[in-house]
Amino acid sequence: MKGVVLAGGKGSRLYPLTRVTNKHLLPVFERPMIYYPIQTLVDAGIRDVIVVTGGQNSGDFLRLLSNGRDFDLHRIHYTYQEGEGGIADALRLAEPFVEGEKICVILGDNIIENNIVASAEAFEKQSGGAHILLKEVPDPQRFGCPEITDGRILRIEEKPKNPKSNFAVTGIYFYDATVFEKIGRTKPSSRNELEITDVNNMYLEEGTLTHSMLEGWWTDAGTFESLLKATNLVAETGANKIPGRGAPPRNSKGSE
Repeated sequence: MKGVVLAGGKGSRLYPLTRVTNKHLLPVFERPMIYYPIQTLVDAGIRDVIVVTGGQNSGDFLRLLSNGRDFDLHRIHYTYQEGEGGIADALRLAEPFVEGEKICVILGDNIIENNIVASAEAFEKQSGGAHILLKEVPDPQRFGCPEITDGRILRIEEKPKNPKSNFAVTGIYFYDATVFEKIGRTKPSSRNELEITDVNNMYLEEGTLTHSMLEGWWTDAGTFESLLKATNLVAETGANKIPGRGAPPRNSKGSE
């Protein structure tokens, strides 16, 4: 399985900080934000990763991450998203890298307390399709929100005004290679973006979408409020924990 980290966009909700850098390079406690989603992939056994970036500061990712040696990656690739076409638009840029394999996609501002090892193993056993992780949240209207009956997802709605559940689709997705064909059939939304929710609903209509509940805390870090929350959570409890140890050590070679 290969990993895709989506780290594009202008980060306008974090102005003026993002006037001088990409939001995914901002610090969350002791590490750059982008370190956390990469560590999530690494902890799940994924060693081939591509970072989809954009904006004026894309070169800073190369300076920071280099060839991925801080994470013991086999290789790390980069590609560039022009404009802000949405999550699905960014993901389709990874198609040449994926080469028909299964993938785990994670948004560059998503930070979790624990790990996705069990979900990755479950998806590897699927013959195909997709797998998403859900989390109960106090503000499901901010996210893709599933309608659930008897433990089965009926439909997913993007940023609903009247959510049909208290669950959010986290920014972590597992897909087979048909995801790119599905993105090709996706039409721009009212926000003029290709919505990943539409892609997930295509898998749902096929009957090939599975889901699980994410254990531990989860947050994005795309607003001042959520960036502060993420920093406090990491400082107080640690992030990217795996069985048998706490949070991983700092990856920077310059750390003491």
